[in-house]
Amino acid sequence: MRKSLLLAATAISAISVPANAQDTNLKDDNIIIVTAQRQSQSLQEVPIAVSAFDSKALEAQQIENASDLQLTLPNVQFSKGNFTAASFTIRGIGDLCVGVSCDSATAIHLNDEPLFGTRLFETEFFDIERIEVLRGPQGTLFGRNATSGVVNIITNKPNLGELGAALEGEYGNYNAYKVKGMVNVPIGETLAARVAGIYVKRDGYTTNTFNGNKIDGRDIYSVRGSLRWEPTPDTSIDLLASYFREDDNRLRIQKQQCQDDPTGILGCLNTRRDFGKVNTNATFTGTLGSSEFLNTQAPGFGAFGLNSIYDPNGNANNNFVEPTDVRQVTTDFEPEYFSSELQLQGKIEHDFGPIKAKLSGTYQETKVDSRQDYNLSVANRAGFAQALNTIAVVPGFEPVAAAVTPNGPNGVLCTSDTDETGYGSYGGNSICADTPLAFDRSNSDDSAWSVEGIISSDLDGPFNFLLGGIYAESHLTENSYYVNAFAIDYIAGILGASGGNFLATPFFRNNTDDFKLKSYGIFGEAYFDLTDNLSFTGGLRYNNDKKSVRARSTLASFPVAFGSSGGTVFDQPGVAGFDADPGTPGNQIFQSRNVAFNEITGRAVVNWQFTPDNLLYASYSRGYKSGGINPPLQPIFAVPESFGPEKIDSFEIGSKNVIGDGALTLNATAFYYKYKGLQLSRIIARTSVNDTIDADIYGVEVEAIVRPDPDWVINMGFSYLHTKVVGDQFFSNTRDPGGGRADAVIIKDLSNGSNCAVVPTVAGNAAGSNGFVTQVNNIINGGVPGVFAPAPGNLQGPTAFPADGGIASTGAYSFCGFLEALAPTVGAAFGGIDVLSPGVPVNLKGNELPQAPVVKASAGVQYTANFNNDMSLVPRLDITYTGESYGSVFNGNVNKIKGFVQANAQLQLNGGDSKWFVKAFVQNIFDSNSTTGLYVTDASSGLFTNIFTLDPRRYGIGAGIKF
Repeated sequence: MRKSLLLAATAISAISVPANAQDTNLKDDNIIIVTAQRQSQSLQEVPIAVSAFDSKALEAQQIENASDLQLTLPNVQFSKGNFTAASFTIRGIGDLCVGVSCDSATAIHLNDEPLFGTRLFETEFFDIERIEVLRGPQGTLFGRNATSGVVNIITNKPNLGELGAALEGEYGNYNAYKVKGMVNVPIGETLAARVAGIYVKRDGYTTNTFNGNKIDGRDIYSVRGSLRWEPTPDTSIDLLASYFREDDNRLRIQKQQCQDDPTGILGCLNTRRDFGKVNTNATFTGTLGSSEFLNTQAPGFGAFGLNSIYDPNGNANNNFVEPTDVRQVTTDFEPEYFSSELQLQGKIEHDFGPIKAKLSGTYQETKVDSRQDYNLSVANRAGFAQALNTIAVVPGFEPVAAAVTPNGPNGVLCTSDTDETGYGSYGGNSICADTPLAFDRSNSDDSAWSVEGIISSDLDGPFNFLLGGIYAESHLTENSYYVNAFAIDYIAGILGASGGNFLATPFFRNNTDDFKLKSYGIFGEAYFDLTDNLSFTGGLRYNNDKKSVRARSTLASFPVAFGSSGGTVFDQPGVAGFDADPGTPGNQIFQSRNVAFNEITGRAVVNWQFTPDNLLYASYSRGYKSGGINPPLQPIFAVPESFGPEKIDSFEIGSKNVIGDGALTLNATAFYYKYKGLQLSRIIARTSVNDTIDADIYGVEVEAIVRPDPDWVINMGFSYLHTKVVGDQFFSNTRDPGGGRADAVIIKDLSNGSNCAVVPTVAGNAAGSNGFVTQVNNIINGGVPGVFAPAPGNLQGPTAFPADGGIASTGAYSFCGFLEALAPTVGAAFGGIDVLSPGVPVNLKGNELPQAPVVKASAGVQYTANFNNDMSLVPRLDITYTGESYGSVFNGNVNKIKGFVQANAQLQLNGGDSKWFVKAFVQNIFDSNSTTGLYVTDASSGLFTNIFTLDPRRYGIGAGIKF
């Protein structure tokens, strides 16, 4: 017979560690109930690698948000992403796919219900009953996309017949204060309401040395209301409404790093991440704004150049000094961050005796809008003087000067605001400053709803079952990523001015204005008691996903007459020359694509309860995550329009044990994954596109709680993880387009800032590839009718990179398309030449997956000193070591993330009636600048690296009361 709570066993290291534990029954003291199998069971009963934190454990271990979970859980990593998302990585599987059609590998649930694109992890936890983290693919019950695992947050429900309230306050360094509270009100005997909320405000962790301001602060509040009605002893109805809002100066990234590239071909080199700054000659604005590019467009046009690619002073970051402190940045555009989320939930459950039924649904509305300095620097405008003086006096360029330098060449410089009309500064919508600004914006607006029904049995026999179905829809109506820069506005005007136009949009915008997801799943599990202590679980699920996307990408893409207004730039005649979808006949304003995926997943588990306190289990499960649609690119490179689904075969064995009547709880798991189609993102033409690779993963996890007596609690955890790309998987590495080949020439394309590689047909013929590039550049310098204006000596031949740059190839400025066109003819004289865009593919076979540290270890110790007046004093110390990992699947020293140690401590005094407490705390005792992830930008941005870090040391005091 399969009954809930078959085992009264203690929980594993991540679970309840009460702040005033005094119960002498160690086995019963730490029982925690989870719904990891969609029904209530003791944690030690569940044959799944699951960790759970109840409210006392969350408080004792100072787990305030999703990032803190990684400091306790084995094989779990959490990091912010480059835009406005985050990656919750379990056993090396995280959110490495970037784009609106990507699905999260870690399924996030609230009260067992799935959430879509939630901002839940941006707030702090409050009024939580427990948090469950299921490691490994959950291919049946949680089904869709749960290839890495599930995070399930369970909120406190209203208590019937009980009037209660709680209030807590906290104050700490960085002028940080937090207030959270709860009120529970009974309404008759069968109805109760509960309202809870939290408010967090603090100064920024980071100093802007440009003006002395503090940035990366927080101003957050969240409120939740719940209603529970039990009209009969067998029926319960739960309603929930929650709202979260943030409006502050949060930084999406903590710091940018770069090994300076004096050649400007790459922007940043490939050996290490220094506190340097990108060479702007390697960027889109540095190439199109250069005298050398403009010289190829018309005779004498080079006088309009903002820089020279061969002049070190042409690099706008030439005199910039990057602070070496991770908590200091120098920026002339301070961050802005807004996000909000509305959640509505409803659930009805009825117990028919042998059968239980549940019907539930969730509705979400989510918004996020973030802007910050794109380069986290202050560019030097000194090199712009000649160009700005030129547009001020040359006839025909007056509209450009009026838009970008309205007060004359020595006055303010104006940059397009991130407006949706597309006119930007040429429509009067700009931001002006004494320095040339460069900033980006990431925003999104979407909604989603789902409904799920489940029936489960509790029969008096060897067989039981669970059946369910879910339908969900998600609709995104706005998702954009902008890059705005003074130099883009300038270039968009200069290149179109001879025809009385500017080129729209005078900023980069990748825009998805419609994305729809329709998904349904049908699932079931059967439970067989083969003997009194041996059981078998088998489950299957059918998944069906349909996705549709409408998107476009623009950057100086088509002409719009100066002085145009009304509507958007897409309403102007020049849009007839713009094609968002070259793959479809005719010119399309948007690219529209549809994909559909379906898959059968499931699991099989054998578990042997060979004593009441000891469990062994072995399982096989199939995980699945649907594929998606790559965003449209400007016509520079061709990439697949869609990417396929992920599939994972997981084999796991585990043991859960209670020893010495509860004095020791020891749980261990070993697993092996065969991964097909792991989705990875890379930047091509300023846009994230996704590829798939295959990988093998295996590892072990050990968790323990030691309780020598009721007053001592010692928890420990350890994990080992091995990840490896399998099979021949060839991709170009944006950090080294030459692929490590000494016979390659890396080209910086002056027309778009991208990179390509010139290689000899016969490997090793470095003289041939270098000679070919020199010859083609000489042809360009001599002029090509209808293509290039003559400019003698304008483009130089290949040059070597610095010896410590990690680049074996030489590099040069040129035009990739022209090199490719001449390769069959001119290249023949040099022994045969190939031009590869975006670079030479390299084999990833054997590389480690990103965000997958090989070793993690954690330990915590807590002691409860009980006094005669029933008061207690509870000190606690937690420490975690996270080993080295990589931030990119290309590995290498430049992508290495160092291991780090984090430690927290707390001292809490509890009142005798448990109605009040006071505490002192410190987080990140060693003030470690721990890097959790990194992101390499596009070649047209110069390949700088954005890093993401944990918070600095925090300390403070707090107090709380309840009744």
